[in-house]
Amino acid sequence: MPGPMTERERQAFLAEPHVAVLSVASDDDRPPLTVPLWYSYRPGGDITFFTGTQGRKARKIRLIEKAGVLSLSVQHGEFPYRYVTVEGTVVGEDRPPSAEQMLTIARRYLPEEAARGFVEAELGHPESELVLFTVRPDRWLTLDFADEAG
Repeated sequence: MPGPMTERERQAFLAEPHVAVLSVASDDDRPPLTVPLWYSYRPGGDITFFTGTQGRKARKIRLIEKAGVLSLSVQHGEFPYRYVTVEGTVVGEDRPPSAEQMLTIARRYLPEEAARGFVEAELGHPESELVLFTVRPDRWLTLDFADEAG
């Protein structure tokens, strides 16, 4: 029978380099904004992620700032299925983030050279607006099918 993860299991799972799905309330008649993103997390700490625009309207940034709260969901999409959803409060913004803050996240998903190239391109774009958000986890939802695999 699937069940919740322990605190230790959920923190270890969230610390792995999964792609998160961000959901934040909309401020109009549209549904909540939901988009995938890279993030960083150390067990017991806050979650950080950066987002930006390159000449586009900054809807995601505006909605996060307005709401001040958001949800992030991270899953393992193959059996045994597992997921962690975090409901959290935005407790910090760095505008723009430092190259090192961005590299901390990008290195989780890309080899070193590619991570450096990605960050340099993001920071070097003339029309880029970048923000690193720090989110304090307030509530957790988890499910783990590991017992079903045995």
